[in-house]
Amino acid sequence: MVPDSASLLATVVAVTAPADLRGTALDFFNLVSGVAMLAASVVAGLLWDLMGAAFTFDAGAAFSALALAGMLLRPRPSVSGPA
Repeated sequence: MVPDSASLLATVVAVTAPADLRGTALDFFNLVSGVAMLAASVVAGLLWDLMGAAFTFDAGAAFSALALAGMLLRPRPSVSGPA
């Protein structure tokens, strides 16, 4: 079974947050995730009603391609060898 990305990100938040702020960090992560999913659902619903199903899926593909381009074009930090 492959874990979903939300649980992987929640694990990263839990591991990197200070112990005394772990609950707050996870709550904030869930808040931001929920707001993003709500916004995506509203946009998808509006596109579906106004433009049709095909346009909605095309817009999803375009958003995915934009996200992939952003990840690929992001400057990578330089890694120096041992001192």
